Amino acid sequence: MCRLVASIAAVALVIAAPARAQLVVFDPNNYAQNVLTAARELQQINNQILSLQNQAQMLINQAKNLASLPYSSLAQLQQSIERTQDLLKQAQRLAYDVQQIDRAFATTYAPANGNMSNQDLVSNAQARWQTSVAALQDALKVQAGVVGNLDAVKSQSAALIATSQGASGALQVTQAGNQILALQAQQLADLTAAVAAQGRAQSLDTAQRAAAQDQGREQLRRFLAPGEGYQPSNVQMFH
Repeated sequence: MCRLVASIAAVALVIAAPARAQLVVFDPNNYAQNVLTAARELQQINNQILSLQNQAQMLINQAKNLASLPYSSLAQLQQSIERTQDLLKQAQRLAYDVQQIDRAFATTYAPANGNMSNQDLVSNAQARWQTSVAALQDALKVQAGVVGNLDAVKSQSAALIATSQGASGALQVTQAGNQILALQAQQLADLTAAVAAQGRAQSLDTAQRAAAQDQGREQLRRFLAPGEGYQPSNVQMFH
């Protein structure tokens, strides 16, 4: 009986041993699931890192776009424009003033009439000639000033083009473009000033010649008028 019980116990131990070994057996499905979960978490971390990198690059780009252009031609442009304006303001005698022009054409450039003395005719002719000469001088000074601004325009253009080529952001590109447009506007202003000065000189010269013709007709009329013109008389040349 004791032998039978011992045999059963031994068999029970042999049968129970494999059952305990099954608790530590490798489970491939569970392992695969764990690996997949870890991979997904790693991918999420990589995505977060990439998102942070993109945000950082976006901030860098925004900083570049907001960076101001290191070069400014505004001061030089203002100086060029002021020089041209000063030359226009130096216009002598009959200047760029509507009221002054109206007064001059009502007096000095007015048609000659019989109420004017010969001295008035001569004085008006002399004043018109002096005004025409002064206008020609003013036009030459403005033209000289415009030509003098060309060197500044050349250097500013070169600096702006070089700066715009090295622009790092949209703001710098925009600012460079605006300054180039301002430079072109300054050139147009110089051209307008030169044309205005030349036109003033030509207009005054034309008005001077027209007034001279009208005065010539009045003086001829006076010369031919009875009792006012030439009176013949005997002249004794030799004793």
